Amino acid sequence: MTVFGSTRNPARGNNPAWWLLGIALLAGCATTPQQHAKFAPTPPLTEKLAPATEGAIFQAGREISLFQDTKARRVGDMITIVLVERTQASKQASTNSSKDQQVELENPTLLGAPLTFRTPGMLPLNGRDLNLGTSINGTRSFTGEGDSSQSNQLNGQITVTVADVLPNGNLIVRGEKSLTINQGDETIQFAGIVRPADIGPDNTVLSTLVADAKISYTGKGTLADANSMGWLGRFFNSKWWPF
Repeated sequence: MTVFGSTRNPARGNNPAWWLLGIALLAGCATTPQQHAKFAPTPPLTEKLAPATEGAIFQAGREISLFQDTKARRVGDMITIVLVERTQASKQASTNSSKDQQVELENPTLLGAPLTFRTPGMLPLNGRDLNLGTSINGTRSFTGEGDSSQSNQLNGQITVTVADVLPNGNLIVRGEKSLTINQGDETIQFAGIVRPADIGPDNTVLSTLVADAKISYTGKGTLADANSMGWLGRFFNSKWWPF
């Protein structure tokens, strides 16, 4: 490839600067935001109109309703989701356990006399008499505490399209919004089921009224990388680190 070098000047291909330039160009192409196929907009269904009838005032399929509102109701229609998500959760756990164990064996006797044996004498110490009596004491204890608290809040708006209409009239909606600000890309993805009765006169619906809602807010770029832990730090905080 001409990015890394040319056959006219072989030394240029060995220059690290050309390799770094080629990698930077490839990285720039890889970071181009692309739309996720799962949240792609659904085009409206194509309706076949009846052929026009000459000499008639009313034409089937070309009528205009004077009393129809602008609420989404068909595949391909747009609806605005008002994001008012707020979650808060906390959990606390404490565990204490202890166990004491004691075993004691007296020295056995033979014909009324205790059994003893003498250890061989070793300089500078002399041997001494021992018996078979013994005792074992063991104590084990465990103390564990855990405390977790999490709070999330998401406010904003996203306009999605109707992907399908269920037999009961509910609407399956999906869509995404991508913003590129300075050196970062922000993406909001939304999918769920909307009940037509919950749609307001301005064709909006609260996200808290959407069933089976799937909301994703992600970012990538310089700011996202700065807020992410490095691979070595993730290893030490993962379950694979034994300590």
